[in-house]
Amino acid sequence: MKSAALEPTSGHAVQTASPKFMRLGLDGLELFQEEIADLEALLTDVAALNNQDIAKKSTKLIKRLRSFEPSVTMIGQIKSGKTTLINAMVGRPDLLPADVNPWTSVITSLHLNAVLPDNAPAASFQFFNQDEWDHLVENGGRSGELSARAGADAELAKIRTQITDMRDKTKRRLGRKFELLLGQKHHFADLSDDVIQRYVCMGDDFDDPDAPDQQGRFADITKSADIFLTAGAIPIPLCLRDTPGVNDTFMIREQITINALRDSRICVVILSAHQALSAMDMSLIRLISNVRSREVVIFVNRIDELANPAEQVPEIRASILRTLIDNNGPENPQIIFGSAYWANQALAETLDDMVADSAEAMFNWAEASLSPQTAGMDTKDLVWHLSGLPELYSALSDRIIEGPGAELLTAARKKVLNMVRGLRASTAVVTMRLDGDSIAVMPHDQLLRRLDDLENRHMKRLADALDHVFRQFSARIDQSHKRFLDRALESLLQHLESRGEDEVWHYSPDGLRMLLRTSYQVMRHNVGAACDQIFAGAAQDLADTYRAVVGVSVDNFKVTPPAAPEIPAPVTLGQTIALDLQTSWWKGWWKRRKGFRAFARDFYDLIEAETAPIVAELKIRQAGEIRAMAEQELRDFLDEQCALLTDISEKSTFDINELRDIFGITAQQDRAEIFDYIIDELTTQTRATTQGAD
Repeated sequence: MKSAALEPTSGHAVQTASPKFMRLGLDGLELFQEEIADLEALLTDVAALNNQDIAKKSTKLIKRLRSFEPSVTMIGQIKSGKTTLINAMVGRPDLLPADVNPWTSVITSLHLNAVLPDNAPAASFQFFNQDEWDHLVENGGRSGELSARAGADAELAKIRTQITDMRDKTKRRLGRKFELLLGQKHHFADLSDDVIQRYVCMGDDFDDPDAPDQQGRFADITKSADIFLTAGAIPIPLCLRDTPGVNDTFMIREQITINALRDSRICVVILSAHQALSAMDMSLIRLISNVRSREVVIFVNRIDELANPAEQVPEIRASILRTLIDNNGPENPQIIFGSAYWANQALAETLDDMVADSAEAMFNWAEASLSPQTAGMDTKDLVWHLSGLPELYSALSDRIIEGPGAELLTAARKKVLNMVRGLRASTAVVTMRLDGDSIAVMPHDQLLRRLDDLENRHMKRLADALDHVFRQFSARIDQSHKRFLDRALESLLQHLESRGEDEVWHYSPDGLRMLLRTSYQVMRHNVGAACDQIFAGAAQDLADTYRAVVGVSVDNFKVTPPAAPEIPAPVTLGQTIALDLQTSWWKGWWKRRKGFRAFARDFYDLIEAETAPIVAELKIRQAGEIRAMAEQELRDFLDEQCALLTDISEKSTFDINELRDIFGITAQQDRAEIFDYIIDELTTQTRATTQGAD
């Protein structure tokens, strides 16, 4: 074992199984990888155009293309088989333990085909830091905060007793090392089942505290795990995030899942065919309701345990859609039915160990779902197909290609277009000078002043526009927050007047979430519109500057503005608040109130305190992140273009003989032809990618 203070001597991703059938459903990603390879080849040509700065930028872009790693967050019900499904997806049936410690809140990121530096570890495990642990121990996590705020003393005492038991058990297990371990990170150059089970698996037998392979030894304090695997069947780097669920006593898992959803554009919800989707899963529905419908896929697992999948699957599908509609869930999500058990059986050496009832269910499902296209498949291919994994990977491929993949290619192509157009403008200056023509080029110091003014002007325009958008957003959500509190209070008073204090009152906070989500969508649109307008204005000013600097006409010259940044989903809106929990302590809170005024005052204070952090999250943290992304996008664009313009200005000062040595007439003619070819190619590809994304 290597702690944070030690560097692994060597590291590599662990190889996973990759039988041919695992490529089913991944055709789209294979074509996408070919597009990346074509763009890399084009960038290699651009890097060879004898410009040092362009060569550096091209190399940097190639590295970005190769390291592109879209992430998919997997969330699910208890006993839905989520971890078993993930193991099958990566071709390692026994990789992650399916039964974890009920206290464990580990988020496990499986990095498939990641581009790793030399000596990178095969696995890393991050422990909770002291502040995070203290928050759990002293406050009882989110549940403790909520109970204390509501004055639910009995509930709070129960939570503290549970935490004390967990803390004492953890300290007995880890001994004097416990305090030292908090905040540390353990790295491993090689990965084994024992290593994984030590950090993320349930284990209660710690009679020998010095034993090196104790199961679950560090599970209570492990916050996250990063495991690096080579998956030959998957054509690109991909990150699958296995979340701990959203139903632990202290709501730590909910917060961790929310953070994981922030980092992923695509979400897979794993349900059990036995449970489908019910009111018990409101926390799941709340989370996915704030992710765009197109970016949510629902996988209904364990159909191998149904008596008659052919008849039951349509009923389950209808039930899920009905529940989502009734609870304001995502509209028309893609729902896939399958079996992680069947997928893992396909990965086994033989199918002989398949349970008889499961085999019967598979034959039943095959009769209902197989198409003529599967006629030529062998047995294992068919089992893999029936498991639903090819359909799942096909759905993920579509979302990667249409979303982050399209954004990556479009942004890269725009950068290359601008670089090549700048080089072509520079070439026009050099060619005319080599031909002996007299040209007037803007003096270098004058250009620098113009570029500084251009950058300051457009950065200020962006800052002012975003200030306006976020002021409107802040006012709108404050108004929505107050409107919700006023309506809820009015409903409470009406309840007290009509039914008295003996009957417990219920009120859903979904109205607040809907109001805040609508305000967020308006803000997202306004930020995009502001960025598009200002980025386009900056591009036009840069194009005018090129013409002023060069002093000669360059055919079809223009500068392509970058795209507005992708605004992340407001997943914090899915966080549990007091009104979501119609539990015993809520009834206790109700019974402790005496008189209408006490009800009204205490309720208003409780719900305002509960919802204020969500409002602040949107107004401060999320708005701040969006502002930083927009400003960084514009700054990078301006820096890149200013470097090209400066290069043109510097070439105008070279001695004619130096220019001949650097370029030469023939070289210049060849470069002009290359520029025209590259620009035509990239323009066509960018237009096609943009249309496909639309």
